[in-house]
Amino acid sequence: MTATAPETQTSIARPPSWHIALPEGLKLLNENQTRRMHWHAKSDLAAAIRQAAYFAARQAIQDGMPRMERAHIFYVVHPGPRVTRRDPANWAQSAKAAIDGLVDAGVLPDDDSTRCLGGDPRLGHPVKGSQLVLIITDLDQMQPDHLALLNPPALLPGAPR
Repeated sequence: MTATAPETQTSIARPPSWHIALPEGLKLLNENQTRRMHWHAKSDLAAAIRQAAYFAARQAIQDGMPRMERAHIFYVVHPGPRVTRRDPANWAQSAKAAIDGLVDAGVLPDDDSTRCLGGDPRLGHPVKGSQLVLIITDLDQMQPDHLALLNPPALLPGAPR
Protein backbone atom coordinates (compact mmCIF):
# COMPACT_ATOMS: atom_id res chain seq x y z
CA MET A 1 0.00 0.00 0.00
CA THR A 2 1.39 3.43 -0.88
CA ALA A 3 0.51 6.70 0.75
CA THR A 4 -0.35 9.73 -1.36
CA ALA A 5 -0.43 13.34 -0.35
CA PRO A 6 -3.79 15.10 -0.34
CA GLU A 7 -4.36 17.24 -3.41
CA THR A 8 -4.57 20.40 -1.31
CA GLN A 9 -1.06 19.89 0.12
CA THR A 10 1.83 21.47 -1.74
CA SER A 11 5.44 20.37 -1.70
CA ILE A 12 8.39 22.62 -1.17
CA ALA A 13 10.39 22.96 -4.36
CA ARG A 14 13.91 24.14 -3.75
CA PRO A 15 15.08 26.60 -6.40
CA PRO A 16 18.16 25.71 -8.44
CA SER A 17 21.51 25.69 -6.67
CA TRP A 18 24.93 26.22 -8.14
CA HIS A 19 28.12 24.53 -6.97
CA ILE A 20 31.43 26.36 -6.91
CA ALA A 21 34.19 23.84 -6.27
CA LEU A 22 37.60 25.16 -5.34
CA PRO A 23 40.53 23.08 -6.59
CA GLU A 24 41.33 19.88 -4.72
CA GLY A 25 44.52 20.23 -2.73
CA LEU A 26 44.14 23.99 -2.15
CA LYS A 27 45.40 24.63 1.37
CA LEU A 28 42.47 25.70 3.55
CA LEU A 29 42.39 27.78 6.70
CA ASN A 30 41.42 25.69 9.71
CA GLU A 31 40.80 27.34 13.09
CA ASN A 32 42.91 24.74 14.88
CA GLN A 33 45.93 25.45 12.67
CA THR A 34 45.64 29.23 12.27
CA ARG A 35 45.84 29.92 16.03
CA ARG A 36 49.55 29.16 15.82
CA MET A 37 50.09 30.67 12.37
CA HIS A 38 51.81 33.99 11.68
CA TRP A 39 49.33 36.63 10.51
CA HIS A 40 51.16 37.10 7.20
CA ALA A 41 50.98 33.40 6.31
CA LYS A 42 47.30 33.36 7.28
CA SER A 43 46.66 36.39 5.07
CA ASP A 44 48.42 34.73 2.12
CA LEU A 45 46.27 31.60 2.47
CA ALA A 46 43.08 33.66 2.66
CA ALA A 47 44.11 35.56 -0.48
CA ALA A 48 44.76 32.29 -2.35
CA ILE A 49 41.33 30.91 -1.36
CA ARG A 50 39.64 34.18 -2.33
CA GLN A 51 41.37 34.19 -5.71
CA ALA A 52 40.50 30.52 -6.38
CA ALA A 53 36.84 31.23 -5.58
CA TYR A 54 36.93 34.30 -7.83
CA PHE A 55 38.15 32.32 -10.84
CA ALA A 56 35.76 29.42 -10.18
CA ALA A 57 32.83 31.86 -9.87
CA ARG A 58 33.78 33.70 -13.07
CA GLN A 59 33.76 30.34 -14.88
CA ALA A 60 30.37 29.48 -13.36
CA ILE A 61 28.95 32.81 -14.55
CA GLN A 62 30.21 32.06 -18.07
CA ASP A 63 28.55 28.63 -17.79
CA GLY A 64 25.17 30.21 -16.96
CA MET A 65 25.07 30.87 -13.23
CA PRO A 66 23.16 34.14 -12.71
CA ARG A 67 24.27 37.10 -10.67
CA MET A 68 22.16 37.30 -7.52
CA GLU A 69 20.92 40.01 -5.20
CA ARG A 70 20.55 37.67 -2.20
CA ALA A 71 21.79 34.13 -1.66
CA HIS A 72 21.94 31.29 0.82
CA ILE A 73 25.36 29.62 0.90
CA PHE A 74 26.35 26.25 2.28
CA TYR A 75 30.01 25.42 2.38
CA VAL A 76 30.97 21.78 2.21
CA VAL A 77 34.37 20.83 3.55
CA HIS A 78 35.90 17.69 2.09
CA PRO A 79 38.75 17.11 4.54
CA GLY A 80 41.88 15.16 3.77
CA PRO A 81 41.69 11.44 4.60
CA ARG A 82 44.19 11.83 7.44
CA VAL A 83 42.01 14.29 9.34
CA THR A 84 40.55 12.34 12.24
CA ARG A 85 38.45 15.01 13.96
CA ARG A 86 36.10 16.71 11.57
CA ASP A 87 34.24 19.83 12.68
CA PRO A 88 33.23 21.69 9.50
CA ALA A 89 32.78 24.98 11.38
CA ASN A 90 36.57 25.02 11.93
CA TRP A 91 36.93 25.94 8.24
CA ALA A 92 34.78 29.10 8.54
CA GLN A 93 37.78 31.31 7.73
CA SER A 94 38.18 29.47 4.42
CA ALA A 95 34.47 29.87 3.67
CA LYS A 96 34.63 33.60 4.44
CA ALA A 97 37.55 34.08 2.06
CA ALA A 98 35.74 32.06 -0.64
CA ILE A 99 32.52 34.06 -0.22
CA ASP A 100 34.57 37.25 -0.56
CA GLY A 101 35.81 35.79 -3.87
CA LEU A 102 32.19 35.39 -5.00
CA VAL A 103 31.60 39.07 -4.29
CA ASP A 104 34.78 40.00 -6.19
CA ALA A 105 33.51 37.97 -9.17
CA GLY A 106 30.14 39.75 -9.12
CA VAL A 107 27.97 36.81 -8.04
CA LEU A 108 26.66 38.95 -5.16
CA PRO A 109 26.90 42.73 -4.72
CA ASP A 110 28.02 42.23 -1.08
CA ASP A 111 28.17 39.51 1.56
CA ASP A 112 26.58 41.48 4.40
CA SER A 113 23.61 40.15 6.37
CA THR A 114 21.06 41.75 4.04
CA ARG A 115 22.34 39.83 1.02
CA CYS A 116 24.00 36.64 2.25
CA LEU A 117 22.50 33.96 4.46
CA GLY A 118 25.22 31.56 5.59
CA GLY A 119 27.85 30.23 5.13
CA ASP A 120 26.41 27.19 6.74
CA PRO A 121 28.95 24.42 7.28
CA ARG A 122 28.53 20.86 6.08
CA LEU A 123 30.95 17.95 6.08
CA GLY A 124 31.61 16.10 2.85
CA HIS A 125 33.50 12.90 2.20
CA PRO A 126 37.30 12.94 2.54
CA VAL A 127 39.36 13.70 -0.57
CA LYS A 128 43.11 13.66 -1.00
CA GLY A 129 44.41 17.12 -0.23
CA SER A 130 40.99 18.44 0.98
CA GLN A 131 38.54 20.64 -0.91
CA LEU A 132 35.97 23.38 -0.29
CA VAL A 133 32.71 23.50 -2.26
CA LEU A 134 30.18 26.34 -2.06
CA ILE A 135 26.50 25.58 -2.75
CA ILE A 136 24.67 28.79 -3.65
CA THR A 137 20.89 29.25 -3.83
CA ASP A 138 19.27 32.44 -5.12
CA LEU A 139 16.96 33.60 -2.32
CA ASP A 140 14.95 35.79 -4.69
CA GLN A 141 13.76 32.60 -6.43
CA MET A 142 12.33 31.16 -3.20
CA GLN A 143 8.71 31.61 -2.20
CA PRO A 144 8.41 33.87 0.87
CA ASP A 145 6.84 31.17 3.07
CA HIS A 146 9.65 28.76 2.16
CA LEU A 147 12.27 31.44 2.77
CA ALA A 148 11.01 31.76 6.34
CA LEU A 149 12.02 28.13 6.94
CA LEU A 150 15.68 29.07 6.51
CA ASN A 151 15.63 31.62 9.35
CA PRO A 152 15.37 30.66 13.01
CA PRO A 153 12.48 32.15 14.99
CA ALA A 154 13.24 35.57 16.45
CA LEU A 155 12.70 34.31 19.98
CA LEU A 156 13.09 30.66 20.87
CA PRO A 157 10.51 29.18 23.27
CA GLY A 158 11.74 29.32 26.84
CA ALA A 159 14.43 31.91 26.12
CA PRO A 160 14.70 34.82 28.54
CA ARG A 161 13.05 38.00 27.30
